[in-house]
Amino acid sequence: MPSFWFLQLLAQTGFTANQQQGILDLVRGSGPIVQGVLYTLILFSVVSWGIIFYKYRQIRAAKGESERFREIFWESRNLASIHDASRELKLGPVAQVFRAGYEELLRITHSKKESAHGEGLTTELGGVDNVARAMKRATSMEITKLEKSLTFLATTASTTPFIGLFGTVWGIMNAFRGLSVTHSSSIQAVAPGIAEALIATAAGLAAAIPALMAYNHFVQRIKVLTADMDNFSHDFLNIAERHFLK
Repeated sequence: MPSFWFLQLLAQTGFTANQQQGILDLVRGSGPIVQGVLYTLILFSVVSWGIIFYKYRQIRAAKGESERFREIFWESRNLASIHDASRELKLGPVAQVFRAGYEELLRITHSKKESAHGEGLTTELGGVDNVARAMKRATSMEITKLEKSLTFLATTASTTPFIGLFGTVWGIMNAFRGLSVTHSSSIQAVAPGIAEALIATAAGLAAAIPALMAYNHFVQRIKVLTADMDNFSHDFLNIAERHFLK
């Protein structure tokens, strides 16, 4: 939980509005609006870190299984055995794109055999276009899986600083409002309230920065996997057109 970590770090480094009042004490003593903002930011941070760990494992597994499948594909000359191997690599997007193209290729060749033997009419459009459409559809589905939950990271990165800023503005308003009803006009009178308010901004940045960095990293990794799927699709279509769809 980066928000609590950030607050504890500030407390350990001696950043206090009052020497007798720590950061965590300021959080507990803040008003309900500021506390609500802090709890909201902590919730955003916890969920975003959960997504970060999940997406890291997912994309790492997708990359590893895709590389393993490409090795199997280029080392083996039997498409049936390659198809069987692809069933075990369910997290590899390249393997799933191959399965979609191979199964569509089987349907086309089977339909052509039936048509050649006069076993009835076929509705297949035939040719490499069918296989290309099947692989493109599979690519889109795999990209959707990889991009799932990234929207929350983008939302966290873009909104939590403003949520923290709202808490800061609200806390400063309350601090100056309290100053107007007191007999003292020294900085000591408003320092605790301003310190409480600034904690909200710090918590918002602590939630936003990791989410933004992770989002940019995952988007780049997904672009690489998308390029791998597109390149493999072109290679497989060339093989299919050369050997099966003459």
